[in-house]
Formats: sequence, structure tokens, C-alpha cells
Amino acid sequence: SQYTQLIARRVRELGVYAEVFAWDATADHIDQHQPTAYILSGGPQSAYEPGAPTLPPHILPGGKPVLGICYGLQLLTIAHGGSVAASSKREYGRTEITHAVHSPLLDDLPAEMVVWMSHGDRIEALPPQFQALGQSANSPYAVIGDLERKLYGVQFHPEVQHTPQGIDLLRNFVFRIAHCEPKWTPAAFIDATVDTVRERVGKERVLLALSGGVDSAVAGALLHQAIGEQLVSIFVNTGMLRLNEPETVLRTFREERGMNLRYADAQEQFLDALQGITEPEQKRKIIGKLFIDVFTAEAEQLQGIQYLAQGTIYPDVIESASDSKTSKVIKSHHNVG
Repeated sequence: SQYTQLIARRVRELGVYAEVFAWDATADHIDQHQPTAYILSGGPQSAYEPGAPTLPPHILPGGKPVLGICYGLQLLTIAHGGSVAASSKREYGRTEITHAVHSPLLDDLPAEMVVWMSHGDRIEALPPQFQALGQSANSPYAVIGDLERKLYGVQFHPEVQHTPQGIDLLRNFVFRIAHCEPKWTPAAFIDATVDTVRERVGKERVLLALSGGVDSAVAGALLHQAIGEQLVSIFVNTGMLRLNEPETVLRTFREERGMNLRYADAQEQFLDALQGITEPEQKRKIIGKLFIDVFTAEAEQLQGIQYLAQGTIYPDVIESASDSKTSKVIKSHHNVG
């Protein structure tokens, strides 16, 4: 779903590393990361429809804690013998739920909570061994759980800010149920990334498109810290930057950081290509294609480049619905993919 990356972010904010995988990722691909627990995200499909994403068969036999969110809850329900159907009253937006049953997932949370719903289906019958832990006016099974097997599901979205206690619910799952340890920090990420880059790249040269924005700037700084002069960056001036921004980018990365930065002035090319275009998505497509053309022309002048590096932030991945067969595009970004 468009919220999937946000789930990973919330878990990371708790100091625990989270990785996002497609629903059809192989067991070998997932197992090499040695997961402690699984969170099944939401999604726009109906879990009972033919061809809809299904629960990976290798998830449940492992006996690890599972939290299903929205669509993930419905998959968990169907997989254990419960039933899901279209709701006569869909729930979208702010909703109140109540809970009175003790469970590790809802420990220390208020008995009445405001949550964010976004669903047109609901659980009609609970699976064996599961119990209702919370309900809303239209969803009698807004929170369910099999406490013995550590399988839980929520019909709402705890990862969004519109669910004020959502981060506390995720904290309960991550620490009280999955027993993870908060060892993942930005400093640890930097150290691990630098080591990974050095091991992967060796003595080879790396090429990076650097705009001065957050995504490519962070990628460039990490790469430069890891491999120094082996990194070659190209700055393409599209003519759509802020006043004096090109000069600031060149000064910051060439003079202050000592990076090997090439400059391509393509202002006229971009403005000519965009002349008369008013539709935003069409503009983004034109900019993306032309950027690649200009960048490629500059790259062809270089010798001995073995790797291409790319800096991409999560909002761009989410909006572009990158690497997903089920997410819907919000808007395209040329630095995704």
C-alpha cells in the first residue's frame, strides 16, 4: 500500500531495523535477513478476490510474531479459517474503537482510542483460536489476536499520525510481543552503510547524479565518506532550481566537501522541452526522460565507471509506487527505479 514504507519508518523510529518486501518475495530472499517478526501491510485490493495478493506460505510455519494491518489483517483471518466480506458500511477516516480485553498489543493504551480507518471490507467470522480484542461501531473485529501464537491484526492504520496512539501499539508489538532490541540508530546505519559500500565497490569507480537535494546529497556524502575520489558526481542544471542554487551546490560539494563534481548546464534544453506543457504528470515525464538523456551524455565522457549510485527518499518511492505490482502511482519521480 502507499502506507507500507511508513510502517517501516515507524518501526525504525523505535530503533529497530525494518525492511520492506513484496508479498511474493521468496522464502530464501526474506530468510537471509533473519527476521524476528512480520508486519503485513494494507493494500487496495479485497483479500477474497481472485488474483489478489495472498499471504506468503512460508510466513506462518516459522512461528514468529505477526501483525496484520488492514488488508494484512484480512489475509491473516482467511489463512486461519475465518471469513472476510464487503462491509455494508465502509469506514474511511477518523473512527473510535474501544477495547476491554487484556492483550500485550493493547497494554497501556486507553480503553477508547481515535484511529484512522480506510477499508471497505471487514471480518465476518473470526478464525478458531482468535478472539476479538477491540471494536468500532461498524467493525466488531477491529482488533483481533491469537495470544498464544502471537498473531495479531488491526483493521485501522497505526502507522499514520491520525492514529495518535498508533506508535504505542507498534511499540507494544515490536518490544513486548516480538522482543526486539532498539539497536538500530542513524549512527549505526552510517557505519554499516560505509562498510557495505567499501566491501561492494572495492577499488572501482562509482557515478552519482547529484542535485543538491536531500536524497542525492545524503547519498553523495555517504559514498564520499566510504570511497572518496572513487566517486564521480554529475550535477545537471535543469533551469528549475532556486535563485543562486546552482552556485550553492557547486560551492558546497566541490569546495567545502572536496568532491569530484562535474557540471552540466542544460537549462535551455529543459525549458524548451517544457514549453506549452501544463499537465503536471506530463511535465514530470518529460523532465525525467530529458534528465536521463543529459546525464547519460555526460556519463559517456567518463572512463572506468563500474557502478551507478542513486539517492532516493521514501516519499518519492511511495508516490511513484516503485517496485510494486499493487500500489497506485501518486506522481512519478525520475530518481525512483
